[in-house]
Amino acid sequence: MEPTPEKNSHPGTIAISEYDYALPEDRIAYYPLTEREGSKLLVYRNKTIAESRFRNIADIIPGDSLVVLNNTKVMEARLLFQKPTGGQIEIFCLEPDGGGPDIGRAMLEQKTADWKCLVGKAAKWKPGAPLEKKIAGPDGALILRAIILKKAGDHFIVRFSWFPETLSFAEILHWSGAIPLPPYIKRKPDAADAERYQTVYAQNLGSVAAPTAGLHFTPGILQGLSAHRIRQDFITLHVGAGTFKPVKSERMQEHEMHAEYIELSKSVVENIYRFADKHITAVGTTSFRAVESLYWIGLQLIAQKETLPGLFTVGQWEPYQDRPRASAKASLEAVLTWMEKTGTDKLIARTSLLIAPGCPINIPHALATNFHQPRSTLLLLVAAFIGEDWKNVYSYALENGFRFLSYGDGCLLFRS
Repeated sequence: MEPTPEKNSHPGTIAISEYDYALPEDRIAYYPLTEREGSKLLVYRNKTIAESRFRNIADIIPGDSLVVLNNTKVMEARLLFQKPTGGQIEIFCLEPDGGGPDIGRAMLEQKTADWKCLVGKAAKWKPGAPLEKKIAGPDGALILRAIILKKAGDHFIVRFSWFPETLSFAEILHWSGAIPLPPYIKRKPDAADAERYQTVYAQNLGSVAAPTAGLHFTPGILQGLSAHRIRQDFITLHVGAGTFKPVKSERMQEHEMHAEYIELSKSVVENIYRFADKHITAVGTTSFRAVESLYWIGLQLIAQKETLPGLFTVGQWEPYQDRPRASAKASLEAVLTWMEKTGTDKLIARTSLLIAPGCPINIPHALATNFHQPRSTLLLLVAAFIGEDWKNVYSYALENGFRFLSYGDGCLLFRS
């Protein structure tokens, strides 16, 4: 174990106003490009900026390295109900009531399901008054009912029931829901969004937002990575609505970071360990947070601070504690040792890790990501990774025609 040379700078004192920039409305991409791989790619390396296209990314990432991608799949989580009086109620499904990491199991529920939801025009929907919608299902008419059980903070607990009862909740959402576009894309989703707001490798259903850096990748790009001896491994982090949670407080110490569950198989952890002293590229901030959370789980194990068997928690301020640290390899080795001893093939953790300036970066050497909103925790992550040069990167992108946010262009950032 290596002693900490000095206490990490705590981001609680950061003023979010220092991470602001002017984003003109016409720079926000409201629609995706016709070709995923045609997006522009800003490359930042050794304090220099260059331009390319995403189709060339396999030529830019070093060979004999590892790329980590998030294979979560976006749910059709947006449900519209018509009241008997004619008004419309929008229900936005967030996660199963009771939480827990296994969203996949909750998606297989039949007959009824209780979910945490945001409700538009909630004041016009009385608790106890059911809403109902009838649509054409896979085998005839499908009936979906919703009723509010209770209010819980900034959301509601809604009970859904449906007919035919043999359909799963995933099937119910597929037939009766819509893909939830981010709030800054001010239009209704269309048929193309069902395909374009998913990555080509999306597999595990459970997100309410796409891991947008992955939207640029195509089967051809993935094949090109393999041809350059660049291995691809997949983690699962189901993106919650909290990813769009604005930082409303002036100082970060008053901001509560959203929590998300991550899943990493033992083989993925082994490969991250193998490439930790070579080169690892995280595709998207979700993959980045998952990989970095793995480091802090390793430190917990080194310090003998195990949580519930098979489920670890990485707190918002975990990196900023004044305590001994270890190398990335040593931390990952501790995780692998624990998985061997416990016979665990899949590591599951709940992370609310805030990566902001002052946070040490332990594992990823490069980050492929889109251009993020001003005053956001995602922008803080970029600033933690490349320092004050984030301003140069974003200024260049604004001055050179790059498209911003979820359907926009991207950048590939290398750690110095």
